[in-house]
Amino acid sequence: MTEGRLPADDELLKQLEEELKTLKVSDLLVQTLYTVSSLGYRRLSEQDRDLDQAHLAIEALRALVPVLEGSASEELVRDFKQVTANLQLAYADAVKDAG
Repeated sequence: MTEGRLPADDELLKQLEEELKTLKVSDLLVQTLYTVSSLGYRRLSEQDRDLDQAHLAIEALRALVPVLEGSASEELVRDFKQVTANLQLAYADAVKDAG
């Protein structure tokens, strides 16, 4: 046992290392895109509106979606492109409402 570490910590670390061996970068990117798009929509809602954060989410999607091409299904990439477009339209409406 490593100094300052509990046995459960060592077990968790080993489990994490095993999961990292099988995790693909494309899987992580897909999960990240889902999370970013959800946060972007949330930041456009009236109760949690933050247009700077919504804009950042849009730019992240615009940067990362093309990276997935060839590593994820065409359908998934198309869906994320549609999500990005919808988020951009919702952002434009929110800016118009705020102005």
